[in-house]
Amino acid sequence: MSVTDPAAGLDVLIVEDEALLALELSFIVREAGCNDVGHAMDSQEALSLASTLHPDLALVDVHLSDGPTGVDVARAIVEECQAVALFMTANVKRLPEDFAGACGVIGKPYSDKAVRAALVYLAGCLHTGRASGLPPVGLQLAPAYAERWGLGAAPLAS
Repeated sequence: MSVTDPAAGLDVLIVEDEALLALELSFIVREAGCNDVGHAMDSQEALSLASTLHPDLALVDVHLSDGPTGVDVARAIVEECQAVALFMTANVKRLPEDFAGACGVIGKPYSDKAVRAALVYLAGCLHTGRASGLPPVGLQLAPAYAERWGLGAAPLAS
């Protein structure tokens, strides 16, 4: 990642079973200056790609083509691949209290602008190990990451 643009060089894996949403996310990821390194539609494919591609960040839906397996996928990506996961889901209430180790969630429906802003914000946090302020509108950080990045208790999404 470059010092001037923390999103540049951030490798992002998209775990989404709806092809059009995955394509839209791919465009947003690239527009934010990140690298779209792959797409997965089910848990097995997601874990295989994550272990092969070693992404910095995985955007993970809760409900994939093989069922509501996204929570387990995110936990495995975090624990086994040492990547950061971010949920992108309409099923926010299905997330466990610990966010399955993910850094946060963006609820669907989301705007392109909100996702771009979240990617740039998270890239900065990952690059520096600290937040550059409150999370952008639409991004809710997991409590563990809010504390890790110097924000204290997790601020609620605006």
